[in-house]
Amino acid sequence: MMKSRRIGAVSFALAAVCAVSLAQPPTSAEAFQPSTRSAVIQYLNSITGSNIVSGQHNKEPASQPAQYTQQVKDITGQYPGLWGGDLFFTSTDAANRQRVIDQAKTEWRNGSLVTLAWHACPPTGPSTCNFDGGVKSNISDAQFQQIVTGGTALSNTWRQRMAEVVPYLRQLRDAGVPVLFRPFHEMNETWNWWGGRPGVNGSAKIYQQMKDYFDSQGLTNLIWVWNVQDNPNANWSSYYPGSSYVDVASLDVWYKDYPSSSDYSQLQNSAPGKPIAIAEMGKVPSSSLLSSQTRWSYFMVWSEQLRQKNSNAEIQAAYFNSRVLNQGEVGLP
Repeated sequence: MMKSRRIGAVSFALAAVCAVSLAQPPTSAEAFQPSTRSAVIQYLNSITGSNIVSGQHNKEPASQPAQYTQQVKDITGQYPGLWGGDLFFTSTDAANRQRVIDQAKTEWRNGSLVTLAWHACPPTGPSTCNFDGGVKSNISDAQFQQIVTGGTALSNTWRQRMAEVVPYLRQLRDAGVPVLFRPFHEMNETWNWWGGRPGVNGSAKIYQQMKDYFDSQGLTNLIWVWNVQDNPNANWSSYYPGSSYVDVASLDVWYKDYPSSSDYSQLQNSAPGKPIAIAEMGKVPSSSLLSSQTRWSYFMVWSEQLRQKNSNAEIQAAYFNSRVLNQGEVGLP
């Protein structure tokens, strides 16, 4: 899977020229056919230690579900090997979830892996909300325990909330699109209503319950991605929901530009035997990071951070690194 093309530090102009010639639409052999979650997991395991898939997140508005992916193409001539989207939270974006699902189908057909997050609104309020005061809010420990205790009013509300997104995820299942699904991200942080609760009855429990519920709804296409942030004060393993609930372990890197060697080790130790990924980052990976931390299976740059934190030369260097796999270079078994 290694690529022969490389960018030298002396000539990023040449990289842009090369990008144009390599940016043709995928052939039928490169594009993805309907597949399964196990095929994607097998693929991530197969490239661990040798390659890493490039990724780009696309935040709101849901009406433009590929705007940041297009920025990558504009800069490099390449599309990312991983498209990232969200099920969202505001009323306007929730009303446009179908646009997100349609884009996910398109990206898959074109030869990119698909990942979805869900910035869900707390069941203590309405099903749609603003980020501040909604997704980014605090609920009491008593309220949280009611949410994860079957039969309570808040538990019933939360179950209805989950049911709202099931039809969208079923569309992807029926289309043969496996989804790297990353709910309750950064659960070791306290900025969100679900996080900051270690232990068996804490943040991991609501993740477990969602997986159990979505499994009961026949969502066999979901690849469950557990996620923490690079908080230097957190014991990540105390948030781990267990091997049977996790397919991929991932890290959001925001306290610093790149994961430290201790971050790299801690994530692997917290989720033994699982593929690992950088699910959110602002800086594109450097050559030094890619050569020293070789077990990352994919990275995903966060939306507007692509241009805010990186020069065109840095983005090109990452996308043309010999270890990095872009759209058309990802080959499923």
